[in-house]
Amino acid sequence: MSTSGNIPAAPAGWYTDPAGTGRLRWWDGSAWTDQFSTPSQQGPYGWPGAPSPYAGASPYAGGGQPAGPYANVPVAFQRPLLSRDAPVYNPLIWVITLLPLLSTVLVLLWNPEFRFIVVGRQQTLDPWSLFTPTYFLLLFSGFLTYTASVLLAYFDSQRLRRDGVVRPFHWAWSFLSSAVYVIGRSVIMAKVARGRGLVPIWVLIGVVVLNIVVTNLKMSALMSSMIATIPA
Repeated sequence: MSTSGNIPAAPAGWYTDPAGTGRLRWWDGSAWTDQFSTPSQQGPYGWPGAPSPYAGASPYAGGGQPAGPYANVPVAFQRPLLSRDAPVYNPLIWVITLLPLLSTVLVLLWNPEFRFIVVGRQQTLDPWSLFTPTYFLLLFSGFLTYTASVLLAYFDSQRLRRDGVVRPFHWAWSFLSSAVYVIGRSVIMAKVARGRGLVPIWVLIGVVVLNIVVTNLKMSALMSSMIATIPA
């Protein structure tokens, strides 16, 4: 799979292992990696040693032989299984999953000093008493978390491609929300890694629950504090 003269290198993909193991090996476009997949029926298609694009016994996600109208689905539309020792997690996905905790921390640090003013003959809350520096940090954290999640999702998707994942969950889904990307990525990784890859979903659920609980408790404490400062 190396270049020779004017012959270009093969594109990244699954090819017959030149070491003669009988398995498919991931070629990253410039060198062989340590990623292997169970071989399928091979034929004289594409580059020398490449598997047939209409392989019989499927080495792809879900395993087994495709049936019905999917019996001849090209390899390009299938996802090969990763080897057991292939990594499915990296620091990027954990940062994406845990980023919402930033707003949770800022909610805990937000302690406005409630003041009341007289409007007409009535006492009313001075809205400016809510606008503390932490309040503005809390507002900015939402934009920061959103932007960082999109960027990290892009780099995470590229890293999965380099690790041999065919068509990982597209990073652009993170524009909807980081939770959409975490769930979609985890589902696909669970398919190609034989059930591994779902942990970020459970961590995400824990983060969401913790955020809801902390926010509700904090709002209750602030409400009690405001009521206690109402002039008699």
